[in-house]
Amino acid sequence: MTTYSVVGKPVTREDGPDKVSGKHVYPADVILPGMLYGKVLRSPYPHAKILHIDTSRAAGLPGVRAVITGQHLMGMRVGRYLLDVPPLAEDKVRFVGEKVAAVAADDPDTAEEALTLIDVEYDPLPAIFDPLDAMQPGAPLVHEGSPTYDSASGPVQPQGNLVYHNSWSGGDLDQGFRESDLIFENTFTTPWVHQGYMEPYSCIVDVDDSGHAQVWANNKQPFRLRWQIANALGLPEDQITVNPCGIGGDFGGKAGAMNVPVAYKLAQLSGRPVQMIMSYIEELMAGNPRHPSVVTIKTGMKNDGRFWAQEARVVYNGGAYGGFRGSLNLSGSRQAGGGPYRVPNFQIDSYMVYTNNVPCGSYRAPGEPQAVFAIESQIDMIANEMGLDPYELRLRNVVRDGDVSGTGQSFRHLHGEETLRRAADSANWGAVKEGRHFGRGMAFGQRPQGQVVFVGRVILDENGQATVFSSVPDTGVGFYTVARQVVAEDLGIPVEDVGFVPIDTDQVPFETGAGAGTSVGGANAALGAAQEVRQKLTGLAAEFFGWPEERIVFKESRVFVDGDPEKGVSVADLAARSVAAVGGSIRGEMTTEILEPEVTSFCAQVAEVEVDPETGQVKVHRIVTAHDVGVIFNPLGHQGQIDGAVIQGLGYALMEELQSEEGRISTLSLGDVKIPTIPDIPELVTVLVEHPEGNGPYQGKAIGENPISPVAPAIANAVYEAVGVRIRDLPITAEKVLAALKEKEKERG
Repeated sequence: MTTYSVVGKPVTREDGPDKVSGKHVYPADVILPGMLYGKVLRSPYPHAKILHIDTSRAAGLPGVRAVITGQHLMGMRVGRYLLDVPPLAEDKVRFVGEKVAAVAADDPDTAEEALTLIDVEYDPLPAIFDPLDAMQPGAPLVHEGSPTYDSASGPVQPQGNLVYHNSWSGGDLDQGFRESDLIFENTFTTPWVHQGYMEPYSCIVDVDDSGHAQVWANNKQPFRLRWQIANALGLPEDQITVNPCGIGGDFGGKAGAMNVPVAYKLAQLSGRPVQMIMSYIEELMAGNPRHPSVVTIKTGMKNDGRFWAQEARVVYNGGAYGGFRGSLNLSGSRQAGGGPYRVPNFQIDSYMVYTNNVPCGSYRAPGEPQAVFAIESQIDMIANEMGLDPYELRLRNVVRDGDVSGTGQSFRHLHGEETLRRAADSANWGAVKEGRHFGRGMAFGQRPQGQVVFVGRVILDENGQATVFSSVPDTGVGFYTVARQVVAEDLGIPVEDVGFVPIDTDQVPFETGAGAGTSVGGANAALGAAQEVRQKLTGLAAEFFGWPEERIVFKESRVFVDGDPEKGVSVADLAARSVAAVGGSIRGEMTTEILEPEVTSFCAQVAEVEVDPETGQVKVHRIVTAHDVGVIFNPLGHQGQIDGAVIQGLGYALMEELQSEEGRISTLSLGDVKIPTIPDIPELVTVLVEHPEGNGPYQGKAIGENPISPVAPAIANAVYEAVGVRIRDLPITAEKVLAALKEKEKERG
């Protein structure tokens, strides 16, 4: 592989020093003159008519400056993609925790007191909580009256409680099952899981006398947020400016409008800025967690171990609204139908269903952890029934160049087989186990590498200092650092000579915002902008010195003709002369396009566990994770993304769950949710399968979402090998394992 001067080197994060010193500015840190504090009253019912709201006592409390209900925002709907969320409930509530009224007061305590003075009369309605029940004829309707909601792709009319249905197919499914020698069918379930970011949702809205709104929000998609507010309130988008600020963790969860439209209305009525910060009780009760799922997979096998037919039915519990998702359904459901394997005959059906539960949203590789848990668990079950090694079964069916995957997709530069082999070798697959109740389990995943809209702007000043400008927030993935690295590499200057400036939504026409592959997509735009700067400098250098343009090189802070570096000049000298010649700084800009993925990335993981048969307790000793990667921009950030995703996968596998009782989330603290802490973390081993064939700058690949999905099935498969019980519903708690062991003993007689 090519060795670069800056790319591939460990670089301290751009925002690291400010974060550890406390200088980094989050929305909760923004204090404006005369600022009020907003709070919301939430529904205690999962489904009820609102008969009457009396806000008079709250409005009369000293220090209260504004009180609003759904009547103040009547008919408004917000959403990232599907516009079905009322900022405040209007005539009914659809889940426990839905916002019913809001107040703005001089201080948070007064605002909280005012909420207790709002009287709401409800008439409870029948509620539906299970997505399978919600799909049945005659089930209570979450959204009655056959409403039609706008979406980014046109009007959407739910069919009963069915929000959306996706289907993918290939070959002849019926014939495939007829030709199969063995058929297996299994169902798997997964729970609600909160993203677990440290910083809760927060925002500030300030509306001036002309109606122009300044917004600070920990939202990773500033332009989409601006559009949601403008669309809901009937404002021109140029009347809203979304300002850059820090985001204290995201993992997919911080893209909804949440309280911003409410804060806008409170600010408009009070004539003063309004800040709203959710408590963590509110986050867990009414945030936008990962979708629970019910996944049924039917697989037809040939006796020689080839997958021959597969039918997958994925049902997601969407909760009361769909506006927190970035799409109508979750594309990750495709991984339930073969994923990284060859399946000549397949059918995948994915359903998004309304229920009277907390609305769900995006969480790292949306839809994939649910689907991959199901398919990778079933593969081990099939291997066990057929007397095959699970590793060999995967090798026999993995897609190779020229193949079409079990989701009907074709990609180039496939390294799935190599990734599997490297994981198995590093984990000593097949070696003698180290204890009676020790188990080793494998799982495999694949994630396509897409491209969305990013704008990169680079300005070089007379001192040879470059600055990257972007409105895309760094949600923790290290985008600011990577962007600086690729610009430094292209201009041949040290990364210390490249700065980064976050900009507001007035400064560029549009950007998709942070999401899957931010570092790759955003860095593509930054690199393109740097290349334009270099091309301009190249033309000027040729003019100044009479050098042939095609041979001019930028390297190690110098500009020279290839093969004759001693006769060159410094980048700083060329920059000074160029700026003087053109009468201003040298600028470059690039906007990337939305592109269909041609490249995918594989991840193979092996978990080693020990199970205590007396208690059912599962102890994970080691996780080996092998990744098909391109050129790595920053090894520090790259490894951090891998380790963080694996740990989140560990929590999903063993402990994390928002427990709900009749629509009421009962786990209302992170202590109850039980996210992993340091004592829970096993030995983490990373294996990098490096090939410079990515779709990012210098052939890099995105990494942030790849490592999370195979963790849970790898652990489930290891638990089965350790004690012979199969847990099909996450999380794999000690209670479930012990109950399964007791049932196993009972069956033995």
